Amino acid sequence: MATETAENYIKAIYVLCRESTAGEAGVVRLAQEVGVTKGTATSMIKRLAKLKLVKAPRYSGVTLTAIGKKVALDVLRRHRIIETFLVSTLNLDWADVHEEAERLEHALSPRTLDRLDEFLGRPSTDPHGDPIPNAAGKVSELRGKALSSFARGAKVEIARIIDQDHAFLKFVAQSGLKPGVRVTVDAVSPQGDSITLRVRGGKSVTLSQTAGAKILARLQ
Repeated sequence: MATETAENYIKAIYVLCRESTAGEAGVVRLAQEVGVTKGTATSMIKRLAKLKLVKAPRYSGVTLTAIGKKVALDVLRRHRIIETFLVSTLNLDWADVHEEAERLEHALSPRTLDRLDEFLGRPSTDPHGDPIPNAAGKVSELRGKALSSFARGAKVEIARIIDQDHAFLKFVAQSGLKPGVRVTVDAVSPQGDSITLRVRGGKSVTLSQTAGAKILARLQ
């Protein structure tokens, strides 16, 4: 059984591999994600490799083995179900639940987790739009494009928030751009590095192209 620390590494490797075009996690980026030095991350990677949870060829990035991926999906399932519970049932701010879920995700038994999932109605995504793996370890990645990639006049629905930094989530909520919200792209200015959206009630919101790239949306 993987330790709590090992689970945190495995989960981070899974997420970084999904984000990477090469499908692998770099050691420096992994160390930043977990909050340790490069040397500490390297030592843990060697331990995980001995446990056959990761593959770490010399001069290459880190990837998960089949066993490691199974562990990662189990941890992500627990994390995202807990986040959903904290937001939808306890009414915690969606910008604050990540750290709470980090503390709780390692403590839930499979039985308690399943009952919690059932209580919530078997949600397919968490409050940020991240897909929740099912009990069998299957996960359906949501289709969507960066909000900044849509042309003027496009009518889209917000699907997922990629950057879950506390301050960015606060900004998204204040702008009315949570997953499920439908918006119209009113203007796109590459030169001005901005995109202007019309949200509920006709409210206009302007954000940078960089911010728009952190929000995934799909055509209505």
